Amino acid sequence: MPIIYTELTIRAPIQRCFDLSRSIDIHMQSTAKSRERAVAGVTSGLIRLGETVTWEAVHLGVRQRLTVRITEYSEPSYFVDEMVKGAFRSFVHRHEFGEADGQTMMKDTFDYVSPLGWLGRAADKLFLEAYMRRFLLERNRYIKQVAEGEQELPK
Repeated sequence: MPIIYTELTIRAPIQRCFDLSRSIDIHMQSTAKSRERAVAGVTSGLIRLGETVTWEAVHLGVRQRLTVRITEYSEPSYFVDEMVKGAFRSFVHRHEFGEADGQTMMKDTFDYVSPLGWLGRAADKLFLEAYMRRFLLERNRYIKQVAEGEQELPK
């Protein structure tokens, strides 16, 4: 059961970072390499408590669908998305935000369980954990780039 933890300082207000992190449109832009797109539930704009989104993407050469629900939400401090259906046995992704001196500290905790028992645990060690860490860092760096720029947020 790997837990991936990332932390990034962003020179932007906490509300901007919070909104960018829950933006469906920004998520699709940040994950263009895997051709991730929202195909059901909330498919554009900002996702909120209790809402779901189903993502379709190609990861590790395999087309897959993943549905998540926002299960916890306290604006602009944190939100949690949990897998409802998808390739993992389970996952919980916690997004936390804190502000100091005009900057935002964005923290992600991605706690997941791979499918297939010992085979899934072997995949974690061999490649999956590293793949997921890179995926999350790339997405967060994109959020940082947009947050620190002048680009308007999607509504």
